[in-house]
Amino acid sequence: MTANLLIGLREGLEASLVVGLLVAALVRAGRRDALPAVVVGVVAAVLLSVGLGAVLELTSRDMTFRQQELFGGSLSIASVGLVTWMVLWMRRAARDLRGDLGARVGSALAVGPLAVGVVALLAVGREGLETALFLWAAARATGAGTGPLVGAVVGLAVAVVLGWLVYRGALRLDLRRFFTWSGAALVVVAGGVLAYGVHDLQEAAVLPGLTSLAFDVSAVVPPASWYGALLKGTVGFTPATTWLQAVAWVLYVVPMLVVVLRPARPRTTARAELETTARAA
Repeated sequence: MTANLLIGLREGLEASLVVGLLVAALVRAGRRDALPAVVVGVVAAVLLSVGLGAVLELTSRDMTFRQQELFGGSLSIASVGLVTWMVLWMRRAARDLRGDLGARVGSALAVGPLAVGVVALLAVGREGLETALFLWAAARATGAGTGPLVGAVVGLAVAVVLGWLVYRGALRLDLRRFFTWSGAALVVVAGGVLAYGVHDLQEAAVLPGLTSLAFDVSAVVPPASWYGALLKGTVGFTPATTWLQAVAWVLYVVPMLVVVLRPARPRTTARAELETTARAA
């Protein structure tokens, strides 16, 4: 539940900020008549995301065990790739997000309200589809039941409230710090999903080493215990971990944490770079 709450909070806040920037751009341009198109685009993006999650769940039910493991393992690894791209993209693009969306809205307004709705659909839909896939993979990795769904819904609800407060000016967030630390936490969660996906592919006989364990601490951390369930639900930890799972986790999490937590270099304008070069000469 905790892992999916984090996913829902981070991705939901990202989408909420995007919607807030779209609305603010339209209000500044004096085009409130285009706001219903944004609502339609957002609703369509949400329905597409929910639909993707439903399709993934229904599709996996009618498969054999080996097919389920192959399907789930492949999508788990794909979802880790998507969330990695998203974390790195947000690290680079967060400071330019307002200007980028403002330019898109300006171009869309020249076409008409329908184009504004498409901008909203694409901007929110990308986040929603990525989130749906990663939530589905994380839910499989952390166990069945309603807990993962409840966590995701709570995270999304909190994100919507935070996004609205930020838009109204009632709350100020250090977005750079928020996305840095939430990105680091998401990397750890993604590492657990990656290890689970590797284990699925091992069970499907696609990858070797299913019986070659790096460690087995089931006696110390029983899977059925509350702390075993907590570790599995937060970071995807499994007491019996194969060597391939452990290596995949380390090779993914360690470099990603170094990149995500590394202080961003201050950007310099072309003029500042020319002045610096002239002084050095």
